[in-house]
Amino acid sequence: MAQVSPEAMVESPGAMTPTDSQAGHGSPQPSPKLRGRKRLLQSLQRISSSPSLAKIGRMSSSGYRSGGRGSISCVSLSSPAAMPYAPSHDNSQASDPSSTLDPTASPTVPNPAQDIPFVDQAKGRAGIRLIDADAINTAKISASVPLPAELRPGSKGLPLEKTTEVSEGAEEAECGAAAAAPRAASAARPKSRANADFWSSAPDEINMQILRHLAPKEIIRCSAVSRSWQKMCFDGQLWSTLDASEFYRDIPSDALSRIITSAGPFVRDLNLRGCVQLQIDLQAEALSEACQNLQNLCLEGCQIDRSSVHYLLLRNSSLVHLNLSGLAAVSNATCKIIGQQCRLLEFFNVNWCHSMDARGVGKVIDGCPRLKDLRVNECRGFVDKHIMARLFETNTLERLFMHGCSDVRDDDLKVLFEGIEPDVCPLTRRAMVPPRKLRHLDISKMHYLTEKGLRSMVGNVPELEGLQLGGNVELTDEALVDLLPTVPRLTHLDLEECALLTNESLKSIGRAPCAERLEHLSFSYCEEVGDSGMMPLIRACRSLRNLDMDNTRVSDLSLAEAATLVRRRSRRSDSACQPEVGLRVVIYDCQNITWTGIREVISRNAEIKRPTASGDGSSYPTEVVQLKCFYGWQMTVDEHIKRVLKGDLAAASRLERKWAEYMMATEEAGAIGAGSRRRRRRAREAAMLHADEEEGGAGTGGVGRRRRARSNGCTVM
Repeated sequence: MAQVSPEAMVESPGAMTPTDSQAGHGSPQPSPKLRGRKRLLQSLQRISSSPSLAKIGRMSSSGYRSGGRGSISCVSLSSPAAMPYAPSHDNSQASDPSSTLDPTASPTVPNPAQDIPFVDQAKGRAGIRLIDADAINTAKISASVPLPAELRPGSKGLPLEKTTEVSEGAEEAECGAAAAAPRAASAARPKSRANADFWSSAPDEINMQILRHLAPKEIIRCSAVSRSWQKMCFDGQLWSTLDASEFYRDIPSDALSRIITSAGPFVRDLNLRGCVQLQIDLQAEALSEACQNLQNLCLEGCQIDRSSVHYLLLRNSSLVHLNLSGLAAVSNATCKIIGQQCRLLEFFNVNWCHSMDARGVGKVIDGCPRLKDLRVNECRGFVDKHIMARLFETNTLERLFMHGCSDVRDDDLKVLFEGIEPDVCPLTRRAMVPPRKLRHLDISKMHYLTEKGLRSMVGNVPELEGLQLGGNVELTDEALVDLLPTVPRLTHLDLEECALLTNESLKSIGRAPCAERLEHLSFSYCEEVGDSGMMPLIRACRSLRNLDMDNTRVSDLSLAEAATLVRRRSRRSDSACQPEVGLRVVIYDCQNITWTGIREVISRNAEIKRPTASGDGSSYPTEVVQLKCFYGWQMTVDEHIKRVLKGDLAAASRLERKWAEYMMATEEAGAIGAGSRRRRRRAREAAMLHADEEEGGAGTGGVGRRRRARSNGCTVM
């Protein structure tokens, strides 16, 4: 053990306890006041003799860490837990030869001064043990003092219970682990990389998957970041579906050409609707070489030349959907290529292609056995019955649009639905042919079509869901009376500008099996239609969603019936909600519609049923009626429906009340003012028309009827 120098040792004060003072003198004397280091040592001795430290159970200090001067922080302030105040055999007694134990020596009388730990009674100084640095390394003694067990935090921030048996080795191992934990954590912590490029280090597949969530316009903007981003943004894997109809006005022609050429082998759906900038920058060879796996192609409104269209069709034999609407480059030669190359075609649209005629359509029908949707609006040349006969033989069409094909006559329609020289049933006098698969048929604006052509459809189109007959001015009530009972699945019926139809047609629609399914009805400009036919029709069509009856003779009674229909079929809500539009009604230019009928509809839209005596609580509407009426009232109606759809029924009711007050004040002010004679004349004519209609007539000489303008003036006004 290292020897302690006299300079390092500090003598204990002579008078420590009252026992020592009484032994030296007969009477007690006051102890001298200590200063400096001696006063500090005295305070430490008093603290070490406190009985409260014995309960802590702390171990004695291991000594000084080095061989230099003693450190006060290394002095243990407690004795062993088993004998708190027993005299310890310190190193000062072991180094003194006079302190050798003698078996014959008499036992020492306990002295309070001897109970003070770390005090050498023989030499009157503190007993201090120094440990050399070599001894620390040899014995592997920990250089830190562990936290007491009762002060260590538990699982919820509470101190652990006091452990009475804690070994010194366990605490030292704990201290070593605690000291080594920060070093291990710092070694395991990854070093931060300066200017880390996670995008470049990620695999290309992940980057592609991220870019797929962006819109095409956003991908084009990202291509300006860098060269690597530009290469990735123009990769064909991102452009398997290229729909330029939403951003064709914002994207430059060179960027669009580059996308098409780079993504050509991958693109399946190509929609270039309205891309007029391709006529200069994109050549025919580049377009045909790039896109060879197309399945859906739309070139509507483009100005691509004929050679580019032919190259595309020759290289893409897997086309299923082809839209060439309004393309001036389409001709009969184009249809011939389609019939030879595109054998899988199911959708073909050549509306308003005036460079071709019905002969090209016949070539497509002959070469495409899977054709289901054919749209040839305003196509000329349907004078050959071979085309209609070919359509009858294939019987694959589900949708046929022939709007404005003025060459089609009754005999052509008869060949389409019955064929050439069919067998006739002797009982019903109808052709015995397989039923057609047509679901939607548009034969509007056929000026030579009469009820004879419609009778050929009777019993041959049982799956028909949509029928458009608008603009056929020669149709009468007899044609619809025979046809409607044979189309039970009909949901859309358009009879616009059929001026010869009367209320009998509306009554026959209400009695037909399809009345429960009808959702869209249009009787615009049917000037012979009035309330006597419209009201029973509205009652029968419970699924009605759209009703067009502008320029007709209907009055406020039909409006009230429409509001009652929506109110009867919709369920009421127990709490305030945002309703939806259940029925859209078009009634502008109807002379018998007044503002009182408009007010009746909008007031029912915002109606709240109050609690009743029977116990029913308040109820709110879930469906409302949306109106399109006279332009002077339309702004008020639009604002009212806007508030109702937002759920603010109170504000909507206030607007309806203020508008009604304004209209009444206007009428009162104008009753004796300018225009009173004209208003009285119109009221008298409306009353005459209503009375004549109730009697079943067609009007008194046409007085008071507003007919559609046939001049070349503005059709809107």
